[in-house]
Amino acid sequence: MGDFNLALVIVAIVVCIIVFLFNVYLLVNYQHPDDKNQAYFPKFVVVLGLSVAVISILMLPADVANRQACRHAIYNGACSLTLPMKDLWLAVYIVDAVLVFFVIPFAMFYYEGDQDKSIAKRIKSALLWVGTTAIVCALVLGILYGLIGKVDFTVRHLSSTTTSFPSSWQDFSSGQQCLSGSHQCAAYSASASAEKTWTMRTTFPEYVVALATIVGSVLFAIFGGVGIACLPLGLIFSFIRRPKAVITRSQYIKEATELGKKARELKKATDALHQEERSGSKGRKWRKNVKAVEKELLQLEEDVKLLEEMYPQGEKAETSWALTVLGYLAKLVLGILGLIVSIAWVAHIIIYLLIDPPLSSFLNEVFIKLDDIWGLLGTVAFAFFCFYLLLAVIAGAMMLGLRLVFITIHPMNVIQFCSTAFAYYAQATAAQEIFGHTLESLRGIKYLYKYNVFQIAFVVLAGLTLVDGEEENLAAGSNFPLKECLPGTACTHPPTWSHWKSHI
Repeated sequence: MGDFNLALVIVAIVVCIIVFLFNVYLLVNYQHPDDKNQAYFPKFVVVLGLSVAVISILMLPADVANRQACRHAIYNGACSLTLPMKDLWLAVYIVDAVLVFFVIPFAMFYYEGDQDKSIAKRIKSALLWVGTTAIVCALVLGILYGLIGKVDFTVRHLSSTTTSFPSSWQDFSSGQQCLSGSHQCAAYSASASAEKTWTMRTTFPEYVVALATIVGSVLFAIFGGVGIACLPLGLIFSFIRRPKAVITRSQYIKEATELGKKARELKKATDALHQEERSGSKGRKWRKNVKAVEKELLQLEEDVKLLEEMYPQGEKAETSWALTVLGYLAKLVLGILGLIVSIAWVAHIIIYLLIDPPLSSFLNEVFIKLDDIWGLLGTVAFAFFCFYLLLAVIAGAMMLGLRLVFITIHPMNVIQFCSTAFAYYAQATAAQEIFGHTLESLRGIKYLYKYNVFQIAFVVLAGLTLVDGEEENLAAGSNFPLKECLPGTACTHPPTWSHWKSHI
């Protein structure tokens, strides 16, 4: 076991370092040009938040791999596990909750505050907002924990009579495991009246994790159900509606001129909003206009990228166009693979979770057989399905266009869902203890899990998205003005900006 333990510790450390470096790379390469060499604290929060999110997902396969250290023991307590997973789970989730409800809001309030104010005033304003949130959250958590912070476990008292050891063990066989043809050693014949309810108070960290999970589970069911369908279909539709050829220079100039006009209009609107901000008139209407301008600006940037894609320039124009074509081919391949994974996810939820008793353990058996082929192959496949579900949730959130600051979809909702869906494979893990026992027995919310409310909503929304979703809403990015003709127009040339506005 020593070699296994050492290997798992090394893998865990290396993966954490790789995740951190990868998130730094993402930030450096995809940050806005205006944000370079400034706003270091919000950037640190972004990297930390992304790292915690990814590590949270990887914790579940690590928990399964950690359990393998004791797979040959009679019971889990008969050997020393490699990592103290339960303590790590609670630590990661508390850090996650602090980031979601306090650190990230503080960074947002500070970063988006009035730039004309001093740093001290911006910090004071952000602390005021976050402090108010902290007081409200502490009161709600304290009251709920004091009143209903208990778990109710249903147990059955089993007992059997005793008998003397036989003089010979020949009486036992695989078909006869008890004495004299009776079942005195089985203790399975207890009546229903032997059932009792054990009530005990859960620990406060576990209660915080449970409430944070239940708050996000509602949105998880919505976003996940929509995203599990739109993620692969968006990639496939993106390939179908790809640009078939490079546009002419005259068409490029025409579209670039229209985009230039739109840019000037946005510049005027931005200047007007800055003037209102300096005059102190920052009411609800002003904030609404700011959000509208930000949305239009993002759309303008997307349209510029699409135009550059349709008309590559420079010495490597042909290479750029070839890479564009290959990129769309990659989207088709990934879309088909994603569609297979999405179907497998929905089928597994129906077969294993919604039908009682389950028809089959399905993906659980697949992971177990992969582990038999090579020790960590099943764990890798398990991690892949968990990551895919997280990507589906993100895709659903982007599709529906919702962004809530204090109610977010954080990884613990994905992990709780995976822990339930793959309960057979993830049995005897620390995650199963937290999500499969404590959370599903917590007073007040256990019925949501008992009757599979979130799983049913997930499957229903996935079906509705697949059946009723239009291609315009399912395509990645949803707006491809340069790549298609508008309804009722002849496909002779790409539509102009005025057509785009009416279509959008």
